[in-house]
Formats: sequence, C-alpha cells, structure tokens
Amino acid sequence: MIKSFYLNNIVYYIAGAAAVVYVLSYFNPALFRIGGLILLLLLVAVAVDGFLAYSNKKGIVAERIVPERFSIGDLNKVIIRLVNDYGFPVRTSIIDELPVQLQERKWIRRMTMGSHTEQLLEYTLRPATRGEYIFDNINVYAHAPLRLVKRRYIFPAQEIVKVYPSYVQMRRYQLLAVSNRLQEAGVKRIRKIGHSMEFEQIKEYVRGDDYRTINWKATARKDGLMVNNYTDECSQQIYCLINKGRVMKMPFAGMTLLDHAINASLVLSNVALVKQDKAGIITFEKNIDTFLPADKKPTQMNQVLETLYKQKTDFLEPDFEKLFSVIRNRVTNRSLLVLFTNFESLESLQREMPALKKIARYHLLLVIFFENTELKSLVDRKATSMEGIYIKTIAEKFAYEKRLMVKELHKNGIPSILTTPENLTVNTVNKYLELKTRMSI
Repeated sequence: MIKSFYLNNIVYYIAGAAAVVYVLSYFNPALFRIGGLILLLLLVAVAVDGFLAYSNKKGIVAERIVPERFSIGDLNKVIIRLVNDYGFPVRTSIIDELPVQLQERKWIRRMTMGSHTEQLLEYTLRPATRGEYIFDNINVYAHAPLRLVKRRYIFPAQEIVKVYPSYVQMRRYQLLAVSNRLQEAGVKRIRKIGHSMEFEQIKEYVRGDDYRTINWKATARKDGLMVNNYTDECSQQIYCLINKGRVMKMPFAGMTLLDHAINASLVLSNVALVKQDKAGIITFEKNIDTFLPADKKPTQMNQVLETLYKQKTDFLEPDFEKLFSVIRNRVTNRSLLVLFTNFESLESLQREMPALKKIARYHLLLVIFFENTELKSLVDRKATSMEGIYIKTIAEKFAYEKRLMVKELHKNGIPSILTTPENLTVNTVNKYLELKTRMSI
C-alpha cells in the first residue's frame, strides 16, 4: 500500500484570499495583521487535519472482489470492500483503475464511512469485446475531519479477468430447457407432427394415449392393452458455422455481429446438448479457423465455451467453397448446419449460392443473416425533405432486397432466418426446436 499527502482545494482558496488581503494591506496597513492571522489559522488547521489523517497507521483498507471471468454484453458485478479503521467518520473518494477496453476515464465513486465500519461498494461493467481485461490499482482518497487534507491510499490490486461469450444468457436458457419452460424466453411451443422414429419402451395403456400406437402382439401376451412409447430422436449432430469475415464486423448495441453470432452459438449448443443432441463448432473466413467435432460428452460444453472465447479475426473475405470442402470431408453423417453470416445485397448472396446449394445437398442447412436495424429506422422515419425522400427510398430498396434473399434461399430449398441481432438467440433456438420437432434433421 502506497500513501500520499494532498491538500484540498479549499486550502488554496483560503491562501489565495490571504494573499489578496496582503495586497490590499499596501493601501490599508491594518489589513496586514488580518492576513497574517488568516495564514496562521490556516497552517494550524492544516497541521491538525494532517495529524488526524495520519494518526492511524492503517486508516483505510480496500480490496476488490471480482469473478474470474466476465460475460460479454451482460452486466457483471464488481465489489470493492472498504474498511475504515479511523475513530471518526471519513469521507472517501474511490477511483478504480478499470481495464483499458472499457474506456472509462472518469470513473469515481464517493461515500462517507462511519468510524470503525466496513462497507461494500458495488458496481457493474458491461464488456463489449472478448479477451483479457486487466484491472489495476485501487485508489482511495480519505478526507480528514476538517476536509483540508486528504490522504491517498494506493492498493496494488492488479488482476486479469477473461471475458467469455455470454454464459449468463446460456445458463438462463439451460435452466429453462431443463425444466421445459423455454417459452418463457420467447421460444414457441410447437405441436409434434407424427412420431419420432426412436422407440423407447412398451407400456400399459392409460387414458389419453394414442390408440394408433397399440402394440397388438404385446396386448395378446399381456391380456391387457399395451402401447408403444416413442421419444424424441436424439444424438443428432448440430454444427454452428460462424462466418468471421468482413460482413460480420458491423456493430450493434456496442458489439459486432460476430459477437452476437458467437453468443447465439453458445446458447444453441447448450440447448442441443440438453436435448441429447451432439453439438459442434466450425469457424471460417478466408480459411477454416476452428473445427470442433460434434459430440455430447460431459466436457463438450466447456470445449465449446473455450473454442468460442479464443476466436480472433482479421475480417477477411470468407471462402464458402473451402467451407464446403471441409464439411464434405469431415462431417460424414447428415447434420443440421446453422450458418451465421450476413448478406448486404442480393448479388453477394448469389455469389455464394453455388456453395450453399452444395452444402444443402448433403446436410440440412439453416442460413441465419441479419436485418439492418439502421435501415429499418430510416424506412419507418417520416421524410420531410427531398433529401429525406431519396434516403428513405434507398433504405426501402435495401430492406426489400433482404426479403428477396429469404425467398431466394427458400426457392433453393434452404431454410433461413432474417433477424435483428437482439432477437438472434431466441429465433435460432425456435428454429432448431421446430426442425427437430418436425423431424427435418
């Protein structure tokens, strides 16, 4: 702990006032003694205040309590524990040296602590990028009772916190999926069409069972109605394909589209594992960057989380032909491939359509791309000038092209989702459950 001595601004104001009195004493000598008395009283007060500030060797103790990792895009709680060992109330100013990525240059908190008390200062941070965040020292300024002197404490508290994809959102969906309450998060309940082909057991008929599932051979042997029981087909492979190219650099709510896609992939992988499916990850741009084979082993979720945390990109142009080549060689069983990408024009989609059609020939490909929220706001805005009319017309043209892209994909037998980044996760989970319920995989 490093300690320093500082004078409050009020001391300089009083000293300045005494200097003015000294100047005026040139015209009125009687003011000279008044100026001297002001300075004498000021020195005595500063000495007393300084003595009280340094009367206790410890004075103030501070420590930071922070989790080992943060969740990107979510509010993460940080606690500073403060102890006042003085025998009098102390007004404190706390400056925590936050990570440079947050760009918080004016962070300061003030609080008054009673004598011999302990208080917790809580605040939240919302990181917008993945990676390592370095917290530095904690600075505490303790003001003496007269508030003429303040004592600075510097507590070395450097520590590294890793910012992961949104595991807070992942846990929320996991709890809802385990308890079959996903509809509370906006996930639709979809009626089953027919039966899954995965047989579970033969059981006695109870009222409400589908009479079409009666097993007549078992009924004859048991001398009572017996029915076949089916369960959702599981152990299907779900791959999240994440485009890390230039088109995913667009920002939304402080994060890039890439980070939104990574968050949605984390949640989808977790829901798939809860549903007893296998989850895998493929990330690509100019080259294939990461290939995590689909699996449902107990450690798979940790591997998915670590894989997504480490993703770095130069936002180069993606190569979909190379993606098809890797999928064709390494993903041997028919799988659900959820492609997170973006298309800003119909021409950009048509350039990649041959590769997408090749992938869809062997797997169920679901293309998820983003609605431009800025264009949507321009379309909804009322035009009041000729320039506004031009801007709104162009915005409507691009918005119409987005809808044409959905039709173009459906025309080629490729299901797709056009979504805003804020609704990305719930729309993705909805579509996965729909495809699974309809036995499309």
